[in-house]
Amino acid sequence: VQLQASGGGLVQAGDSLRLSCANPKRTSSNNAMGWFRQAPGREREFVAAINWSGSSTSIADSVKGRFTVSRDRVKSTMYLQMNSLKPEDTAVYYCASRRYSTTSSARADYVYWGQGTQVTVSS
Repeated sequence: VQLQASGGGLVQAGDSLRLSCANPKRTSSNNAMGWFRQAPGREREFVAAINWSGSSTSIADSVKGRFTVSRDRVKSTMYLQMNSLKPEDTAVYYCASRRYSTTSSARADYVYWGQGTQVTVSS
């Protein structure tokens, strides 16, 4: 499974970014997908997940109300819209997919991972 994350960058606190996770070979079309992030010196943590159809999502409490996850099955791409960014959102963001159609917040439930995209939020 090939996942390609993009859209990261350097922004100021309060700005917005949209990350994309492309699956050009469409191997994750029927699978749930998720976003995780890892800051320096910290464990990789769950951010958001979406089921195979896009009808169900799960958002971490730390970003709830600011981040939303969506997917476009025609374009075979998942998105993470990040608003009101804070310096503590600085991390490498990874997209991942499961072998199953339902969402999960557990890192161990995801078997395919993209390469990560850096998000840096300055204060």
